[in-house]
Amino acid sequence: MAQPFKDANAICKTIMRNGYDAYVINAVLQEKALDPAAPELDLATDAPLAELQKLFSETEAVSEDGAYARVRHGDTLFNFHPAETVDASHPEETVARLTRRMIDRLDALGILPASQISPYLPHCRDDHDGFADLAGGEVRLLGIPDESIRQNYLRAVRALRFSANYNIPVEANTLMAILRASRRILDYVSVKDIMDEWRRVEAENMATFVELLYDTMILHWFLPEVATLARIKQKTEEGVEYTLFEETLAVMRHYPEELPYDWYGTLACLFHDVGKLHTAEYAGGDLHFFQHHQVGAKVTRKILSRLGFPPDETDLVCNLVRGHMRFHFMLTDRGIRRFKALDQYPRLIEMARADIKAVEGNYKEFNHNLKMLERTETPEEMLEPLLNGAQIMQLLGLKPGPVVGLIRDALLKAQIAGDVTSLEEAEHFVHDYWNKQELH
Repeated sequence: MAQPFKDANAICKTIMRNGYDAYVINAVLQEKALDPAAPELDLATDAPLAELQKLFSETEAVSEDGAYARVRHGDTLFNFHPAETVDASHPEETVARLTRRMIDRLDALGILPASQISPYLPHCRDDHDGFADLAGGEVRLLGIPDESIRQNYLRAVRALRFSANYNIPVEANTLMAILRASRRILDYVSVKDIMDEWRRVEAENMATFVELLYDTMILHWFLPEVATLARIKQKTEEGVEYTLFEETLAVMRHYPEELPYDWYGTLACLFHDVGKLHTAEYAGGDLHFFQHHQVGAKVTRKILSRLGFPPDETDLVCNLVRGHMRFHFMLTDRGIRRFKALDQYPRLIEMARADIKAVEGNYKEFNHNLKMLERTETPEEMLEPLLNGAQIMQLLGLKPGPVVGLIRDALLKAQIAGDVTSLEEAEHFVHDYWNKQELH
């Protein structure tokens, strides 16, 4: 073994003993390209510049041909390149095989023409690494898109994030490459890394992001419980057919109109109908989803656990899924007060509003509940019964006295409990109460 390579091995071992990785890039080719008069070797390491300078005091920072540091040891100049540390890269792309300096040297010697060089070269990375400038108005991977994704499969998800957040399309060949890679993404990308990208999608753009995940088949592998909703169809009151997935996307788009920047509320909208897959059944020719909110909360908890959400975030989203139907039913005084006691009731209101908008539904119950919600500002003891004292006396033929007050209080309690909701029911209640209590 030539001395430069012995020195290179010693340098790599020193780096590795200090907790970092290091190796000689393609030692076979470098040996062929070595210039005995001015030996120079390329190494790859994940050690930062500051650490290299601690280990080798004469290390200097550089920024050329992909190298970020350089040190001379004896007669040999050693160039340090960033090692591949991306978990989501294809196994074959993990080890750097060539550098720009090696390409030029091998090409000059006629050993390896530049036209046969692998597209992968080690270089520093950032979020936009591998992407063309987004100012061009589209999301486009540099070089050959399929090769670019193989270097880091997370780029497929990142491309969709850029498209959703910046409201620009994915370039056609890039989109095709993402489609071809969709099945392999979960083979090489951790769930944590995917969710880190997802969390950087704005709430207002999350519906677009989820739709892109679906269109590229990534959602089918990542969240099959949601993707399957595209196979369940319903009809609006006007007879217009739509899928549950289309409705889900519409709810996610409408929700931030009233509560912008609410990422968790929008995420709850994604899962609000996931229980319908498990509760769907036909009865009398109609499709029903009884208790889908309760089942959906349980399914959502399983999904969020799989995605690595912490317990407090999981509880929040599951509670929203479980409670999203409460404001769809016409609530009594008692019901609306119980509803308002919920910590997340403003979010539940907006989930209901978005749900109605999504299918152009009826606002009758919703508007009723909004009016009832105003009544909760008034203490129960200050609410007025449907029949006042004079009306009770006229109805029962009574004279003023404490009995009228007792009947009035009983009627008010019945209203608050939701047992009496109309004037006719109030009159019936007063008669029954008068007869049963034997107050006469």
